[in-house]
Amino acid sequence: MLADGKIFIGKSTKPEYLDLRLANRHGLITGATGTGKTVSLQVLAEGFSNAGVPVFAADIKGDLSGMAAPGNGKEPLVKRAKDIGVEYVPDKFPVVFWDLFGEQGHRVRATISEMGPLLLSRLLDLNDTQEGVLNIAFRIADEQGLLLLDLKDLRALLQLIAENAGELTTAYGNVSKATIGTIQRQLLVLENQQGDEFLGEPALDIKDLMRTDRDGRGVVNILAADKLMGNPRLYATFLLWLMSELFEELPEVGDVDQPKLVFFFDEAHLLFSDAPEALVETVERVVRLIRSKGVGVYFITQNPVDVPESVLAQLGNRVQHALRAYTPREQKAVRVAAQTFHQNPGFDTEKAITQLGVGEALVSTLEGKGAPSMVERTLIAPPMAQVGPIDASERQQILAASPMRGKYDQAVDPESAYEMLAKRAEQAATDAKAAEGGGGILDMLGGLFGAGTQRKGSMTVGQRVTREVTRTIVNQTVGNLAAEIGKSIGGRQGSSIGRAIVRGTLGGLLRR
Repeated sequence: MLADGKIFIGKSTKPEYLDLRLANRHGLITGATGTGKTVSLQVLAEGFSNAGVPVFAADIKGDLSGMAAPGNGKEPLVKRAKDIGVEYVPDKFPVVFWDLFGEQGHRVRATISEMGPLLLSRLLDLNDTQEGVLNIAFRIADEQGLLLLDLKDLRALLQLIAENAGELTTAYGNVSKATIGTIQRQLLVLENQQGDEFLGEPALDIKDLMRTDRDGRGVVNILAADKLMGNPRLYATFLLWLMSELFEELPEVGDVDQPKLVFFFDEAHLLFSDAPEALVETVERVVRLIRSKGVGVYFITQNPVDVPESVLAQLGNRVQHALRAYTPREQKAVRVAAQTFHQNPGFDTEKAITQLGVGEALVSTLEGKGAPSMVERTLIAPPMAQVGPIDASERQQILAASPMRGKYDQAVDPESAYEMLAKRAEQAATDAKAAEGGGGILDMLGGLFGAGTQRKGSMTVGQRVTREVTRTIVNQTVGNLAAEIGKSIGGRQGSSIGRAIVRGTLGGLLRR
């Protein structure tokens, strides 16, 4: 629900709002399983959509798909609306479904070049040495003008590097065939996990995530992630790539009245699980700077301790659902969560976190000049769209009417590194065959003019020029060429000139 540039979150002793002017300062939704995190996410997503702000959210369990259907007015939802003093009005929202595997939504792809060596190393679980070789591969691709779009492009380039490892080592550093082999094996593992379906063309255009419908409401982009969660490394890498692309592509806008896009990152702990320091630094930098591009990032996870402190410090808007405190780690999580809030003297924050009921949360948002509000124990508002997933037939109807229909569903394979290297190899084989005496008319001319004494595999400048010339006269004999030249001049003089030209041009070059 929307009111005066603010999203209504719920009610404590007073209505609690998220100020749209400060919504790009990012946020965090945490809580144990079953405490209402997904409902809080849906309430915020509905509010952003009503404000004309596009949303991108990963749907882990399929529940967010219900935003495409009006709420069904279940008694608990109607009662909660009455308790907080709002009217329950069923509504549905403009939704576009996406899926890396193309099964439950429009296919999402990125190219190898867009991924870059850092994210690709993360995806392939490479060590520092292997990541270094991958960086060399990207450097060579840039220098040679080779487009890296899909896995076969990268494989072809790695094969080329392996075949020339000795020569490349002196220019770029140590490159071993064993390391190349390890990377190739990891690419095969990725392919077996269907990760290759994410890499290729047509690549996702970020602008297609930043759309509004005819009524001015922001489109809610929902990524089907239930199957994707079977490969959590691919899930985390994809979402990090998406944030990085937003950061790279969008212009600086500074402080705005409302975000240009809001990004919900569910199961956020997967992003930081076993992540190398360089990757965590990348996430921190993107989160810190992307707000100036008008993008808000909201992490959803069970415990605040799942998010590194350097990132946690950037998250100004907080919704904290109940946490359990049965183990030392859980007790630490409760203390950390309580300490990050602007304390309310009316209750013990740490104690309250363990006593919250389903649908209740501790809420603190940025206000005024960006200072966090005092934490309040809040009853979260009910969503106006359906809570829970829609069925498969409803999803298919929405996909059939989607404005993105047909744009991303079919893969394309333009000329890229694989095709370019194949052409170069074919040309090299042709050149080698010609140099070794397998060039048809060149053999005849070379033998005729004494070129057979040239060292095998070596061609002089004159011979290379001759090869190009003779390609244009493959279907003509030397005599026919002379005759044609003679005819164009006429008479005996023309015939003599024609023979002289052939002897002087071809014979002279071949003897050099």
